[in-house]
Amino acid sequence: MTVSKHFKINRRSLLQGATLALGAAATGVALTGSASAQGTRNTDTVRLGWGRGGLPLVAKQRGEFEKILAGEDIKVEWVGPFPNHAPSLQAVVGGSADFGFWGSTTPALAGIIAGSPFVFTNFNVYTPRSTAIIVKKDSGIDSVADLVGKKVAVNRSGLGEFLLVAALEKNGVDRKDVEFVYLNPPDASPAFGQGRVDAWSMWTPAVDIAREQYDAKDIFFEGTDLDFLIDYSSLVTLRDFATNNSALVRAVIDAYHQEGQWISDNPLEAETIAQKEGQYSDAVRDHLVAYKRQNKFYEADDTGFLADFQKAADWLAERSILPERITVSDHVLRV
Repeated sequence: MTVSKHFKINRRSLLQGATLALGAAATGVALTGSASAQGTRNTDTVRLGWGRGGLPLVAKQRGEFEKILAGEDIKVEWVGPFPNHAPSLQAVVGGSADFGFWGSTTPALAGIIAGSPFVFTNFNVYTPRSTAIIVKKDSGIDSVADLVGKKVAVNRSGLGEFLLVAALEKNGVDRKDVEFVYLNPPDASPAFGQGRVDAWSMWTPAVDIAREQYDAKDIFFEGTDLDFLIDYSSLVTLRDFATNNSALVRAVIDAYHQEGQWISDNPLEAETIAQKEGQYSDAVRDHLVAYKRQNKFYEADDTGFLADFQKAADWLAERSILPERITVSDHVLRV
């Protein structure tokens, strides 16, 4: 599948995609076992979104994930690559994928508010966190306070935008004094490199590549400068698909859990796979390996996790990153 780098998420496209999911409920309650008790499965093929980094990339490239599912007579088709979570969600509502990749919860929440019948089926929290706001070393910008009057590239309703909002708030800078430039990662990187924006709020590995490529430095680093989580990795599908194929969804989740454990246990091998896809230097790879990132998964009905997720969604709505409040427990499904 070829994905345009200009593929952007918006309310109209999500609403149009939602109309393709005929019969899907716009809202619902969390299920804690009824779907799995039925063990439903109406397809032997699952179409999974993937991007140029993270869990789905390693699963796709390593091949063990597909072998696990083949053992349950499930064929895997990979759809992508996508530059970030929003366009992979559009593929789900548009009918060309069954799951987005393990991407940001924020654009999924935005899609639900816009009318798309998404459900969260599983969550992943990886540590340490390495999203950062970077500037060029010769820019004259040495702190978040120096962003006043400057242009900062972020992805709308995504991790980049929320991190910038949090950084400004922590440093007492009014959002109105900073220009948010909404760009997807493939457009943001050259914009930053060419000086069309002064700073970029971005996640791994793109931020690590840009830090080396453009001789940049951090002025805000999520892992050390932010003491709470507002955004999580999530496995998202349509409610109808999950309820009609609960056994398949469970098999996909379990296979991803095994892949995530392998990544946690084998950082060099995992980062080498990502390096080959991203075509970046050994220095960047070794920097990422040094994180020794660990994956921890949460079921969709984990009450402790959902309480934290609700706080995050409220935080986003209070700051108008999400257009309105949303009850997250209405949009999770445990299989």
